Amino acid sequence: MDRRKFIRGVATGAAGFGAASSLAAPALAQSNPKLQWRCVSSFPNSLPALFGASEYISNYVKEMTDGAFTIQPFAAGEIVPGGQVLDAVQSGTVEMGHTASYYYVGKDPAFAFGTTVPFMLNARQQNAWFYRGGGNELLDAFFEKHGVFARPAGNTGAQMGGWYRNEINSLADMKGLKMRIAGLAGQVMAKLGVVPQQIPAGDIYAALEKGTLDAVEFVGPFDDEKLGFVKVAPYYYYPAWWEGGAATHAMITLDRWNELPKPYQAVVKAACEAANGHMLATYDWENPKAIKSLVGKGAQLRPFSQEIMQASFRASQEVMKDIAGKNATFKTLYDSQTAFRGESFLWEQLAEYNFDTFMMIQQRSGAI
Repeated sequence: MDRRKFIRGVATGAAGFGAASSLAAPALAQSNPKLQWRCVSSFPNSLPALFGASEYISNYVKEMTDGAFTIQPFAAGEIVPGGQVLDAVQSGTVEMGHTASYYYVGKDPAFAFGTTVPFMLNARQQNAWFYRGGGNELLDAFFEKHGVFARPAGNTGAQMGGWYRNEINSLADMKGLKMRIAGLAGQVMAKLGVVPQQIPAGDIYAALEKGTLDAVEFVGPFDDEKLGFVKVAPYYYYPAWWEGGAATHAMITLDRWNELPKPYQAVVKAACEAANGHMLATYDWENPKAIKSLVGKGAQLRPFSQEIMQASFRASQEVMKDIAGKNATFKTLYDSQTAFRGESFLWEQLAEYNFDTFMMIQQRSGAI
């Protein structure tokens, strides 16, 4: 469907889309300024699902504004390193960035809630919390203090637990393990004896190959195959209990956002929401093919043992409780997600879980 024709057809009657009447073309292009923004990404352009989100947003905004508002995406390293996207947006070096907010837990651990927290929500639950559970509003107040406006702009779904040079059969095997891992999961892993490292995507393979790292987690099959980890660390564990539904965000310098005409703000919000769904659909489509390909290349699939899972859960609870006791914003966000998590898993164990389980049994038996 042509988005511009759609807007022309529904702008006068769409009450649910903020300022919809002002989006009618050509009025939008005539009454609002021509703007050119830059968007820096935390991700290399070799990862089309992750970097592709900024491209998707750019194309959406350009199309919806008849080219009056353009956003040029830049991959990690082209303007700033991937780990400095928030800094670039805060300083006004660029107007916009696309990143995972948990990369910045060193600034404030509450940044984790924009992406994911260990043993918390899956992708659908994360979106429910953002859009219906007050999550976006709680994060708005937090992000505003850091000089940015942000919206969810992609989700990977549940991730894999990473690549290991050697098998991890027990907690004893975790001791001294040098592992690339992001967000608060590094603090949890440290309680298990792991030595966490945070390394940009482009540098991970070399560190793993040289033995500087013993293990690495990134996302899942679609991205991991492109990064080539299977060549040097064949044991592929699951699940990533620290990333049940990892979200990315589009971040905009707060002053630039406040100056943006209301119709353009509406377009950007719609573009981010569309990108959010598009990324998850991409991973759901590509991961089944990629996991088969990786197994064909020698990947050895392994589940984390229940000993490791239970110990990780206990360590996670300790870390979360400790941070919440020191950080009021973190506690507010954690309490909100925790309350929803209990209600949501109570529901999900009924229809969704039982349908999925039955269909997986049929798949394993060869019936489908």
